[in-house]
This record gives sequence, structure tokens and C-alpha cells, in this order.
Amino acid sequence: MTRVLSAFVLILVVCGIILFLPFFVTFFLAEVAAALAFVEYVGLARASGIEIPRIPAAVATLVTVAVIPWAPGALLVVLMAAGLVLSVTILADGPNDGVLSRLGIAVFAVIYIGLPLGSLAAVQLQVGREALLLLLTTVMVSDTAQYYGGRLFGRRKLAPAISPKKTVEGAACGILAASVVFFWFAALVFPQMGVVGRVFLGVTLASLGIGGDLFESCIKRSSGVKDSSQLIPGHGGVLDRIDALLFAGPVYYTVVVYLAGVLP
Repeated sequence: MTRVLSAFVLILVVCGIILFLPFFVTFFLAEVAAALAFVEYVGLARASGIEIPRIPAAVATLVTVAVIPWAPGALLVVLMAAGLVLSVTILADGPNDGVLSRLGIAVFAVIYIGLPLGSLAAVQLQVGREALLLLLTTVMVSDTAQYYGGRLFGRRKLAPAISPKKTVEGAACGILAASVVFFWFAALVFPQMGVVGRVFLGVTLASLGIGGDLFESCIKRSSGVKDSSQLIPGHGGVLDRIDALLFAGPVYYTVVVYLAGVLP
């Protein structure tokens, strides 16, 4: 019951913000989510025995979230600056056996958290509220269908070494349900998208969501923790809730902004 109530409240809050409040509030929500996810990410790295330069990595991540919706043309400059600043910061610490690990994990925070959450905010600003809600609905339906489909029909383990509870049957239910939802509603949101495109993108987004979920499970397993945090009752942490979007979001953004003619 706790899990259901938490999910219900989250859905109401997020959808209410997207539908009824100015874009700046959605952007602020994306930044808050990025900050919380970054804190959890640092905790997972620490559990693995690796400390990263937190302040410059956090700033780089949050700036990346901002630049994609507001100034997408500056993204390359921001990424190059982030890599340079993080490299110099680690260099200033002096010789260390874990230099490559620290730098890689710090830079990956920008790619893993900053880029996807910035992409989600940019979808609303550059394409529209309906486009963002379509992605969120698709991923939510996929997660729900995976959970209940796995409980009802699950027999074969999908990735037992990473996530023992996930099943092939549950994944299939998630992909099928999400693809159907995306197929029908994408016809309203993107009338210029053909039947083949809707089918392909729906399957792709659902599959990427599963991949994102498994990837975050892999990180947690390697760090020896069950959840990224206990922030959300019944669900774990922010990373546990947005893991599917972290993989699906950038691909969706890339497709829809060009489909809408926002970028050349």
C-alpha cells in the first residue's frame, strides 16, 4: 500500500506541475531531481570505495540540466569545460592510484544524470507539455506492466545476476503495454509520425527503460546496496524512480525535437 500511495502522490505532483504551472517550475523540478540523484550517485560511488570531486561534478551536472532546454547550442562547450575542470581538480589532489576511476565516475555523472534530465525539461520547452507527458506515461505503463506481468506470468529470469526479480515475461508485458500506449497517443501528439515510426519508437523507449532499470541495478549491486536511498517510501531513492527515464529520455528528445523541427 505504501508503494501505491507514494506512486500516486508522485504522479499527481509531477503531472500537475507539467500541466498547470509555468515551464520554470518543471525546470526547477528537473534540477531538484538531478541534485538528489547526484547525492545518491555519490553515495553509491563511496560505497564502492571511490570518492569523486563532489562540488565541481555537481555543478557540471546541474549546469548541463540547464543548458539543454535554455541553450542547446552551448552543450558541447559545457561538456568540454566539465571534463577539463574535473580533470584539473583531480590533478590538484596529487598522485592517486584511483585517478581514472575518480575522473570516469565524476564525468559519467554529467552524462548519466545531467543529460537525461536536461533532455526531459527540454522536451516540454521545445516541443510541448503533451510530448513530455507522453514519454512519462509510456515509461510508467511499462514499469507497471513489468511488475504485475512478472508477478502473474513470470517464469524465466531476465538478468538473474543483476536483478533476480525481473523476468522475461514481465519485460515482454512492459514492452507490449508501453508500445500500445505510445502507438495510440503518439498519433495525437505527433500526427506527422507514421505507423512504423510510432511502433518502432514505442518499442525502443520501453526497451531502453528496461535497460536503464537494469543498469542502475547493476550499479547498486556492484556497490553492495539495495536501494539508492530511502527518500521515497516503498520505492527507494530518486535514482530508483527515474532509472528508466535516464536511458529513454535522451533518445526520445533526439527524435522529437527533430520531428518537431526545433533543431536543424
